[in-house]
Amino acid sequence: MPGAETVVRDMVRDNAPARRWLSIVGIGEDGLDGLSARARSLIEQAEVVFGGARHLALAGEAISGVARAFPAEARAWPSPFEQGVREVLALAGADICVLASGDPFLYGVGTVLARHVPAAEMEVVPAASAFSLAAARLGWALNEATLLSAHGRAVEGIRRHLHHGRRLLVLTSDADGPAALAALLAAAGFGGSRLTVLEALGGARERVRTTAAEVFALDDVHPLNIVGIEVIAGAGARAIPLTPGLPDDWYENDGQLTKRSIRAVTLAALAPRRGELLWDIGAGAGSIGIEWMLADPSLAAIAIEERGERASRVTRNALALGTPGLRVVEGRAPEALEGLPTPDAIFVGGGASDSGVLDMALAALKPRGRIVVNAVTLETEAVLLARHATLGGELTRLSVAHAAPVAGMTGWRPAMPVTQWSWRKP
Repeated sequence: MPGAETVVRDMVRDNAPARRWLSIVGIGEDGLDGLSARARSLIEQAEVVFGGARHLALAGEAISGVARAFPAEARAWPSPFEQGVREVLALAGADICVLASGDPFLYGVGTVLARHVPAAEMEVVPAASAFSLAAARLGWALNEATLLSAHGRAVEGIRRHLHHGRRLLVLTSDADGPAALAALLAAAGFGGSRLTVLEALGGARERVRTTAAEVFALDDVHPLNIVGIEVIAGAGARAIPLTPGLPDDWYENDGQLTKRSIRAVTLAALAPRRGELLWDIGAGAGSIGIEWMLADPSLAAIAIEERGERASRVTRNALALGTPGLRVVEGRAPEALEGLPTPDAIFVGGGASDSGVLDMALAALKPRGRIVVNAVTLETEAVLLARHATLGGELTRLSVAHAAPVAGMTGWRPAMPVTQWSWRKP
């Protein structure tokens, strides 16, 4: 048995603070002049300094200057991006510095590295982010603006945020980014929105220009830019509501569409929670997966659709309605479900009576996950009645009628009733 002295010594060792071997330093367009003494010293002490070519040039004097005992090895961040992360991790224990634009934890490399390196092993010195600098130039309250990134992302992702009077700050990928934003706004009926393009903020090449989306004609835009948008809705603008149940005619469809009222009830039964993944089996027009993702930016969905023309239509609807990240899998369930990421929730809008579909869906569902199945045919309804008898859950009969002309007057015209089975996995 170890003695008390040995046990105490081991406990002290276990609780000793981790060595901070990785520093992440935010740097702006003003280069070393904008850094604190601590930030500069972290660069000067590093054995290896990673960064984009622009970052390394801005910090060149601190990487190889006379203030150093030895010159550091400067490594340009490689492509693909993940390779750079692997190179940093391979040097764990050495004095490593990673240069980042502005705040490393606001759409920055710090967020990625923190998934692999404990906070106790990092020292992070952020600089003012492009968002902070833009808000300062525009006189906007940063906490009241919506901060978005179109850097490496489909520009259609901002579509969901276009509400009259809203202020957006959008980080773009390159010189063409502001024009792409302007075109999207104009096409969606928000052409009167004011766009302010802020270029190379904080440096000698800083420039700020304002125009309307519908007449955007700015040229010679610096590739390092952020766009401030004051959203103005035109007469025909479609602002995407914050609740489920978008109008049916907003979806391109061939009739295979979960109708608005049923869709809203279905989304309520699916009960999306932050960060969850949905399988939308038999996606049709993709409405359930799209509105699942519209509930929160953290949500993801996979639409599984057998017919090629419908799968293409789902993709178009997702772009038009601000969920470009919706993944579309063309194929027939259950075979098309093989190898997909494990879902937190599943909706089956088509194919529930096909052999093996529900069995595979139920097996794939995470513990405490939810499944919702809608049936309009007697055959599928019989399947749901049998599942309810075996597994329990909830059975709901949904019937909706709309007022319509009848012989010069108005009467109720009922839609096909829907039987809905919802179940939560133990």
